Amino acid sequence: MAKLHIRKNDTVMVLSGEDKGKTGKVLKVLVEKQRALVEGVNMVSKSTKPSAKNPQGGIVKQEAPIHISNLSLIDPKSGKPTRVAIKHEGKNVVRIAKKSGEEIK
Repeated sequence: MAKLHIRKNDTVMVLSGEDKGKTGKVLKVLVEKQRALVEGVNMVSKSTKPSAKNPQGGIVKQEAPIHISNLSLIDPKSGKPTRVAIKHEGKNVVRIAKKSGEEIK
């Protein structure tokens, strides 16, 4: 399985689809499916049965996974979308923003 350019807690921008142009924080990355859950993006309505946690039940709005290819990392310096370069420093792997050359933490 190839490594992905996006990790949990990264800030990303949606490049295509219904939510094009929106930005959000990555909540979870599904590596096997090459998808990510992004805060406030790709919202769907899900009906839930009453439970101990939610005694009322009803319709809940939640994020659905979006494909990694539709996401671009936000450059920490300029705040614009950027591509990612991977640099090996000894045993460490460092991600670098192509636009500014800044290291992505």
